[in-house]
Amino acid sequence: MNRLMRGYGRVAGFRRDTPYTVADRLEERAREDGARPFIIFEGRTLTFAEANERANRIAHAALAHGLKRGDVVALLMNNRPDFVLVWLGLAKVGIVTGLLNTSATGPVLSHALGQIAPAAMIFDDALRDSVAELPRDALPPLLFCEAESGTPTAVHGAIDFNAACARASGANPDPAGREGIVMGDPLYLIFTSGTTGLPKAALMSHLRFVGAGETQGGLLRIGPGDVHYCVLPLYHGAGGMVVVSVALAFGIPFVLRRRFSVSAFWSDVREHGITTVQYIGEVCRYLLNAAPSPDDRNHTLRRMSGAGLKADVWRRFSERFGVSEIYEGLGGTECNYNVLNVDGKIGSVGRIPYPEQSTIRVLAYDFDNQGHFATPSGAPRLAVSGEVGELIAQVLPGPEGAGFFEGYTDPKASEAKLLRDLFEPGDTWFRSGDLVRFDDDGYFYFVDRVGDTFRWKSENVSTEEVALVLGGFAGPELVNVYGVEIPGAEGRAGMVTLTYAQVADFDPAAFHAYARTRLPHYAVPVFVRVTTASEITTTFKLRKIDLQREGYDPAAVGNDALFVLDQEQETYVPLTDAALRRLGIAPFLRPDAGDNTRVR
Repeated sequence: MNRLMRGYGRVAGFRRDTPYTVADRLEERAREDGARPFIIFEGRTLTFAEANERANRIAHAALAHGLKRGDVVALLMNNRPDFVLVWLGLAKVGIVTGLLNTSATGPVLSHALGQIAPAAMIFDDALRDSVAELPRDALPPLLFCEAESGTPTAVHGAIDFNAACARASGANPDPAGREGIVMGDPLYLIFTSGTTGLPKAALMSHLRFVGAGETQGGLLRIGPGDVHYCVLPLYHGAGGMVVVSVALAFGIPFVLRRRFSVSAFWSDVREHGITTVQYIGEVCRYLLNAAPSPDDRNHTLRRMSGAGLKADVWRRFSERFGVSEIYEGLGGTECNYNVLNVDGKIGSVGRIPYPEQSTIRVLAYDFDNQGHFATPSGAPRLAVSGEVGELIAQVLPGPEGAGFFEGYTDPKASEAKLLRDLFEPGDTWFRSGDLVRFDDDGYFYFVDRVGDTFRWKSENVSTEEVALVLGGFAGPELVNVYGVEIPGAEGRAGMVTLTYAQVADFDPAAFHAYARTRLPHYAVPVFVRVTTASEITTTFKLRKIDLQREGYDPAAVGNDALFVLDQEQETYVPLTDAALRRLGIAPFLRPDAGDNTRVR
């Protein structure tokens, strides 16, 4: 019997040992809904049948090149239909694809390749410079796709893969070539965001891919008339997994953009009748920062789902643009759980009314020792309502998909995410690294990431919560809060980077007044950095590691402006040696410098 229910795509009963793959799903769509649109990209519509044929050519070309089942192929490509069709085609012959971050260059790109040990690398000719700067002996065999304009430039002897695909057959490969591959086997590898260090390659199974689309599609009540929108990078789980999986599960199209554009967002929605979008919170903030228009509510967008939407942005976005159905969640690339807010409580990531009947627990977190509190008997202590703790989720054995931790390509990295024998002998729990709290009604709220919350003046300071408050201050486009060390001082002092169109737009007295009246005294940032260049990743996450390393070092901030809190003057004053001496603050000490090396 067909595994797809036409139109509404609900699939039940899949297990990790089910002999079914995403390649089977694409072929089913091509047979049953071949003429229906699948990907809409820059004026061209690709149907399910056309997509399947292109994926077939990719599969046959890969085999002709000597690639084989079980190999890993690295993919470095900008957003375009071939990104999706390459990994779909490779999956047809049992090849796993490693989805590389297009911003990765130099040592970061080399590190990523080392994580997955690819048998070949397919790259977009537009990204040839990132490949060319690496030594040839650090790269696998190279296959480049066509140049979008002009003549492609040879890079380290790369072979024209697009020409090979044009010569290949468009027929489905023999399904016997993937016989024995089950839902629990890897489909592709997705790299973590790397906001606090080098990224890790997480294993993503066929089952996780299918489940992502069906969960989101069911939540959004997707029907035949819906159109999804992808403005996020395809190498990222939110765009490349959720959006594509929804389209395949429910037989609907998605509109694909090379990159997110504030100016094009609403015109795309109107032109294509887009009804739903997968968001990252900062996307909504960017849209809010655009000048108001009489057409703000003249659109077809009705439902949104995603993560990272702060309460202030959520409320203002819904009121301004008239999008009432917003489904915020908490999860991650490698997480074995997912929390979803299905009833629209602003600021919450979801509700778990009976947590003891779920696989999720919250361990009370000891910020002084950067670990978990224990009971007198040594057992871990669970957080109570209103208390901040780290969310953990039980890893369940067996063939069912729920609760399974698929891990990373690096076994040591996988083991580091696990807590064993926690409540009883033999149990295993996944450490999310997410600090949360819940209220008496079971609503969960994201607080921060472990390591981002810091200690200052004997108080715990959440960077997320401070950023949420300061985000209400009119003017800056982005607010990024983090902790920096002051030599000789206990803990870390708060620092905020504010992004303005012009550095001179910052009003230090007004900002101080705003922060002082809305934050506890210990949470008011000690330092302010004003910049015109946002420190944000390609997946719209604010980078902190470089900012923390640079701290309040005047020599490290370029054209940015630094200010320091002057409580007596009730304002922030320009950071100078004299100001630091007057305020009793030691000059910044580089984290990688010797004990006697201070930056002045």
